[in-house]
Amino acid sequence: MQTEALQTPVALFVFKRPDTTRRVFDAISKVRPAKLLLIADGPRQDREGEAEACRQVREIVAHVNWPCEVFKNFSEANLGCGERMVSGLKWVFSQVEEAIILEDDCLPDLSFFRFCQELLEKYRGDSRIAYISGDNLAESCAKTEYSYLFSRIGGIWGWATWRSEWQRYDRLLSDWPEIRKQHALAEIFDRPEAVKLYTSIFDAMYDNRGPDTWDYQWLYTNFTNNSLAIVPKANLVTNIGFGADATHTAAADTRFMLKAIQMAFPMKHPVCVIPMRSFDRRRVQDQLPPSIVRRAFNKLRRLF
Repeated sequence: MQTEALQTPVALFVFKRPDTTRRVFDAISKVRPAKLLLIADGPRQDREGEAEACRQVREIVAHVNWPCEVFKNFSEANLGCGERMVSGLKWVFSQVEEAIILEDDCLPDLSFFRFCQELLEKYRGDSRIAYISGDNLAESCAKTEYSYLFSRIGGIWGWATWRSEWQRYDRLLSDWPEIRKQHALAEIFDRPEAVKLYTSIFDAMYDNRGPDTWDYQWLYTNFTNNSLAIVPKANLVTNIGFGADATHTAAADTRFMLKAIQMAFPMKHPVCVIPMRSFDRRRVQDQLPPSIVRRAFNKLRRLF
């Protein structure tokens, strides 16, 4: 349980979901961050009721009832998911050196904040680490005695990073044609299905025909810089945003609707910085289309 004000700045991204925003903001208020950065997207003019929903959200996050320096970056126009996140994070790191980042549907256990704060300090200046993830969507594969592991993939449903790492962000995937030509993804992934999956994703993002998002570009940035994410042994953040009004999680998927668990302190730190390939294999498998997974499973059955 948090007993004193959180010193690490917290950035909260909001849009049009009063119910989830209220729950996430309530969690933030319990740790009383000394700095709070609020980023909001504007309503789409052709969506009935959206302007009122956005107004309600902004009213919720205006009720800061603890000593706190509040920064606001509210857009009156709708920028869309990708542009609002990218422009918002650029603004965040123009204000602060490091931050804990939450979206309005990522509900953290309170221990998530201490987890991020301690590891931001421990790995500050270590260019091997790109960010600290709060979610672990493959808990059963996190076979470790330590409090966290290292991953090439990680997650962004509640995370933290430093200005120096975000400044590497390559939204345009500038070197992708050469990286694709060199078959570099085959040096990262040992399964052809994974190489094919991420090749198709990066092709789409490079050609500007992918979804309106920002996180695939963040993943690409970390691949190309050989950077790792820190992932907690147990999941610390629950995505409460599955539903019809979600941008990317409209359909409920129980694999990703994991309960947040409290982190035990003091943490037990790994003795070396080596990514857990078994964990990453599972994370990739969860992103593959079911038909590909079935074909791979049937092939294994024939072999054994």
